[in-house]
Amino acid sequence: MIQLGDIHALDHFKRNTTRFRARLKRSGRPEVLTVDGKAELIVQSADGYQRLLDRLEELETLAGLREGLSDAGAGRIVPADRVFGALRGGARGSSRRTRRPRKS
Repeated sequence: MIQLGDIHALDHFKRNTTRFRARLKRSGRPEVLTVDGKAELIVQSADGYQRLLDRLEELETLAGLREGLSDAGAGRIVPADRVFGALRGGARGSSRRTRRPRKS
């Protein structure tokens, strides 16, 4: 969550880049830069941004797992052998591969 102390004018950022950089690395939190009092940019350290991306990936994975479990509970699933059989050309459960003729 953005805190009041994390909102700064873009001009202030430009004049104090070294201090901002150190603070961004230390806190890991994003900061809002404003132009004419309106939010214009978000700046964040690379490590903080990577943590954000990692967390997003984790949450998306959990959402996918929940959806899969919900589908399974509601009977909206197809057994893997039937899927793979259909992909092999309708040979249910067959482990035999069919080869395509080579093009000359």
